[in-house]
Amino acid sequence: MELDSQQNGPLQIVRVNSARIDAAVAIEFKDAMRQVTDTGSPTVILDLSTVEFIDSSGLGAIVASMKHMGQERSLVLAGLTPTVDKVFRLTRMDSVFGVFPTLETALDVHAA
Repeated sequence: MELDSQQNGPLQIVRVNSARIDAAVAIEFKDAMRQVTDTGSPTVILDLSTVEFIDSSGLGAIVASMKHMGQERSLVLAGLTPTVDKVFRLTRMDSVFGVFPTLETALDVHAA
């Protein structure tokens, strides 16, 4: 699972470079997220704009990544495709995470 990470002031942006986060890559995703988010940025924006499919294992990996970051840090999601957004709404995970339609929107809200 390839992730790109960059700093934008106090924000860290992590981009997923895969069309799927499913059982086949969930552990790899979780490990990669732990590696890139250990820098300690208070807010991490996970850009999911390239992800077209996510299953329960993928959801679990994202939740595990949030828990690994601890309560003093936040993980927000941006750029959910319609299919991925539907999964988050159906599982009510959209109430657990801050969800933004685009990366730009998430940056605007958290840069303020």
